[in-house]
Amino acid sequence: MKQQLRRTLGVFDAVVVGLGAMLGAGVFVALGPAAGAAGTGLLWGLAVAALVAYCNAMSSARLAVHYPASGGTYVYGRERLGPFWGWLAGWAFVVGKTASCAAMALTVGTYVWPGQAHAVAVAAVVVLTAVNYGGVRKSATLTRVIVAVVLGVLAAVVVVSLSSDAADAGRLGLGLGTEADPGSVQGTARGVSQAAGLLFFAFAGYARITTLGEEVRDPARTIPRAVPLALGLVLAVYACVAVAVLSVLGAGELGRSAAPLADAVRAAGASWLVPVVRVGAAAAALGALLALILGVSRTTLAMARDGHLPRGLAAVHPRFQVPHHAEVAVGAVVAVLAATVDVRGAIGFSSFGVLAYYAIANASAWTLGSDGAGVRFRVRVRAAVGLVGCVVLALALPAPSVVAGAAVLLLGAAVYAVRRR
Repeated sequence: MKQQLRRTLGVFDAVVVGLGAMLGAGVFVALGPAAGAAGTGLLWGLAVAALVAYCNAMSSARLAVHYPASGGTYVYGRERLGPFWGWLAGWAFVVGKTASCAAMALTVGTYVWPGQAHAVAVAAVVVLTAVNYGGVRKSATLTRVIVAVVLGVLAAVVVVSLSSDAADAGRLGLGLGTEADPGSVQGTARGVSQAAGLLFFAFAGYARITTLGEEVRDPARTIPRAVPLALGLVLAVYACVAVAVLSVLGAGELGRSAAPLADAVRAAGASWLVPVVRVGAAAAALGALLALILGVSRTTLAMARDGHLPRGLAAVHPRFQVPHHAEVAVGAVVAVLAATVDVRGAIGFSSFGVLAYYAIANASAWTLGSDGAGVRFRVRVRAAVGLVGCVVLALALPAPSVVAGAAVLLLGAAVYAVRRR
């Protein structure tokens, strides 16, 4: 009989976990590449990403009500579509997100101590793994602190940018094209789709609480409330930040910026705020890393229970009620990667993998029945929009990301076939 995790997270904790997962370092860097793709259509790209994220989030929340267990889409795909699709979702998540963990740890190291980025990255992984080992309540408490710091920094960026003389509402524009080349490919509908795919990666984490479904109190009520609330709050924050930065830098300069928030406050005449932005980015990366380790360890737990991974990883600590073997294993792998390899430039498949993961979640949600025809119709409409959106955004990503992501999925399918034989 499998050991169950303890249900300790309420609505507020669940929302905080979602905020910590989404308010990662992505918001500090993703706006630049997105503006480079969409030009003055950046806000349209944000809207498309938000729509797809909303459909995915609601499909995941609906599934979590039926299957309130650790593992998220791995469990949903297995139960609704069959073992292969569950395996593929779990494979995409564990492989892609393990690399993302290492990349996020290195991001923390780069912000905190550029000369010793690998050492700081390993230290961050060890500390956060220890926090997670002590119980999900400790993880939620630390996430509250991180979220408060990040929101404070982002609020300062928005206020300083919009209140400066450099702000110009005329730079917002809701048309296509870029300032430098209005007829360029980067400004077409394809550019908006590519920007949406890049921004979608910054949203990734909105359904993290469904991965922790086994640790949520009254999941039938908590998860459907927490997921859209966390997503709505983050969308509001992202929209404010995008408007503030775009109004100060304009689409052209924003598209060329490697650190758009720092450049925005500098252009607004508040250079003193640049170090604060760096602190906020480091804190955001820590929050995202904490949530990533939580999510990967719970999916590892679910896959170990089914024998897809060593069954020893399914052990639950008798006191702390966490999958301690899975958490230590994930932490060790991430620490080794962070210490030896710079994977930040080699995880283009992560966005593709996340979109494939949620495509399986939407396909699973499509199969759900309901007591009322109206409810069933809404569930299926959201699932259909989410599924199509995931496919479109995945294919709109840069070609190297698509190729790498498809290769990872094909490798996962091959591993499954070999194991079956």
